Amino acid sequence: MAEPAQARAALGFGVVIPFVDHLGIELLGFEEGASELAFAPRPEHLNSLGMAHGGATMTLLDVAMATAARSVQMEMAAVTIEMKTSFMRPARGRLIAKGRMMQRTATMAFTEASLYDDKGRRCAHATGTFKYVLPNPA
Repeated sequence: MAEPAQARAALGFGVVIPFVDHLGIELLGFEEGASELAFAPRPEHLNSLGMAHGGATMTLLDVAMATAARSVQMEMAAVTIEMKTSFMRPARGRLIAKGRMMQRTATMAFTEASLYDDKGRRCAHATGTFKYVLPNPA
């Protein structure tokens, strides 16, 4: 029997992230300061030009960076402190985000991520700073 989407997300990400589940972001891998995620935008995720909306692509990049940060300290959550995104080309088709932790301290992670389209072309790049916090007990 197939597991519910939230249970699958919790197994991969280590926690349930309702917005990530809502968007259908798929975790392909994360370990040792790196992550890889996939996102297949649906019509409601597109802008008026028929490409992935910038907000949806920024979410994918944000999650890729946070996941890369969490991969080295799974018992902690990683919350976004700041993020800068550069859009380089339209993002179309199934998108792949690859995140990487560049440096960390005891409480902060400095990360980057790139977003690739279905032809393997880089569409966007982001850098971000994340703070490690204890998860909120539910």
